[in-house]
Amino acid sequence: MKFLFPLLFVFALIRPADAQAVLTGTVTDPEGRPLPGASVLIPSSNTGTTTDEAGRYRLAIQAEGRLEVRYAYLGYREEIREIQPGGGKDILVLDVRLTQKTFLLDELEVSATKAQGLSPFTYTNISKEDLSASDFGQDAPYLMRWTPSVVVTSDAGAGVGYTGIRIRGTDASRINVTINGVPLNDAESQQVYWVDLPDIAGSAQEIQIQRGVGTSTNGAGAFGATINVETNNLHP
Repeated sequence: MKFLFPLLFVFALIRPADAQAVLTGTVTDPEGRPLPGASVLIPSSNTGTTTDEAGRYRLAIQAEGRLEVRYAYLGYREEIREIQPGGGKDILVLDVRLTQKTFLLDELEVSATKAQGLSPFTYTNISKEDLSASDFGQDAPYLMRWTPSVVVTSDAGAGVGYTGIRIRGTDASRINVTINGVPLNDAESQQVYWVDLPDIAGSAQEIQIQRGVGTSTNGAGAFGATINVETNNLHP
């Protein structure tokens, strides 16, 4: 018996160092809706957990000493709470409401532009003067047949009616055609029916042909090439 009391005294000193408590609670938004997947972190011990579908969490913590608990969720402000375990409580309940974070973004301007002089693309510009000199009422592809890598075919053989065009061997379904930046390709076949655009060259200020992948992002048809028709300027 004389060794029992010293051993009990030693165990009494060791037990508090290993003692643990449980921190539990819920994490919600300002309206009280649960935030599943919110992180709960104790930096001092580098331990943490995440909330479940109902916003609940449960985390083992030290039973003594002051602890800092951080709550974070994407799009919400981080919340920091300090707790003081002890007082004979094995379970601490801490419910937290996170406030939304406001992001102020600069305005975004989206504009369609054609390739310029130093652009790293292969392109050819056909000016209004060149179009007028070779425009005899034929379909627009016939006015482009003298440019590099362009092959034009015509069902009637005269350039009027159903006219086909290939650029670098790519058929018309992979050539993106725009008028002032607006896509012209058929939504289903990706073809362009030039027969529906009689004498479009007479209203064109300039036609740019980009061979290969260029600057256009107007649709899937831009895989092989891009033809951008720019109509006459109303205010020169």
